[in-house]
Amino acid sequence: MGLVVGFLIVGLVVVVAAALVVREAGRLRADPPPAVFDIDEAFDWVVAHVPDIVAATLTPLDVRRILGFQLEYFQSKGVSVNGSTPHPRAPVVVGGAETIDYILERAAASGEAYLPEQVHAVIETQLSYLRAIGAVGTAAGPDELPAGSNPPEYPQERA
Repeated sequence: MGLVVGFLIVGLVVVVAAALVVREAGRLRADPPPAVFDIDEAFDWVVAHVPDIVAATLTPLDVRRILGFQLEYFQSKGVSVNGSTPHPRAPVVVGGAETIDYILERAAASGEAYLPEQVHAVIETQLSYLRAIGAVGTAAGPDELPAGSNPPEYPQERA
């Protein structure tokens, strides 16, 4: 008798646990949590994945500085938020020549000089990290670009 009651209790616990897991999986599939950006994790990713030819010409401090300037650019474009809203108010185009120009100008203003190819490699590696964590979506199509803007030289990502 005690064995049957034990099996019934264990069975009931398993059924309740399975129902909770299925419910949460459905909720997360319908509304996934927003991607969380961690600058230290991003830095480690970029240093580990940047092309070797660029890694040979940049120090880890250079990579951190470029990523910092990129974050400034993200904030100036409204991509980086403080958690008050999961999505920007309108589509935001990130990447391309405008981003690289901003970083080169900021670096020059701080007394550092980088080649556009170096910055581009770090930015592309950073975008691969953002894709990996689900922070950026697919490339913006021509109908999704802001009015009056021209497509840039580099592929764009929409955040």
